[in-house]
Amino acid sequence: MNTNVEIGQVIEGKVTGIQPYGVFVAIDGDTQGLVHISEIMHGYVKDINDHLSVGDTVNVKVIQIDEEKGKISLSIRATEEAPKETAKQENVTKNNDSENDSGGFNILKDKLQDWIDQTQNK
Repeated sequence: MNTNVEIGQVIEGKVTGIQPYGVFVAIDGDTQGLVHISEIMHGYVKDINDHLSVGDTVNVKVIQIDEEKGKISLSIRATEEAPKETAKQENVTKNNDSENDSGGFNILKDKLQDWIDQTQNK
């Protein structure tokens, strides 16, 4: 394999094929790499076709080059900033930080001293 790409390089490419396990991206006239389904985006991807189509132009980052096998591994998600927090994570954080929390560890903390006192009084 004779290519001018390096690990860590971000390149614009074109989606040339879609398989259940990933997409093939042409990164120059002679070179093509694979973006595994887990590298499409941050989060879970059930069906690649919901996110990409043949002919789409994408930015990819070179994450691995196997000279012997002639394979290049690419990532789209490595070119994008990770999402801050999901709504579910935000709700968990808000509930745990709430002064009016009616469940969880705050109740245990409040009850612990009562339980210790009860066992000592017996």
